[in-house]
Amino acid sequence: MRLRLISALIAVSALAACATQVPMPPAGSAATASAPAPTPGYDWFLNTDGQEAMLAYGVANSDEVKLRLACQVGSSALELTASSDKPGREIYLESGGDTERYRAASEPAVVHDGELLTAQAKTKDPVFQRFRRLGWIAAWADGERHVYAAHPAAKVQIERFFTVCG
Repeated sequence: MRLRLISALIAVSALAACATQVPMPPAGSAATASAPAPTPGYDWFLNTDGQEAMLAYGVANSDEVKLRLACQVGSSALELTASSDKPGREIYLESGGDTERYRAASEPAVVHDGELLTAQAKTKDPVFQRFRRLGWIAAWADGERHVYAAHPAAKVQIERFFTVCG
């Protein structure tokens, strides 16, 4: 009797385990293709001047810049500048599951309240390669995620920036 009960429990457990498997979403489904929506009034803007290139996320023709990436042409080295409400020691970025923390220097902002954080990075860092492909990057500060997504027309500017920087 006991052996029958154990056999029945094993069979039911095996059947239950099969029934609780979660199927993988099909390729191209909303679960795998979703991306953050662009914020109205904000976008990525490219500026090149001689041997320097700058890609900034903010409001057009204003001093409101949330994140700035700058490079010397062909160097593959980036200087990051991020706006912050308070002094900080790192710039924490994420794009499509890749994350990176960059040691930052902090100084008072001149054109707005708060601080400017600056750090060094490389264009080949996985978070920037993912940003280049996806067109969005997020900055984490004080446990809050701030997403900087490109509008469709600005995605070409992101690619152009990384091509120029190397």
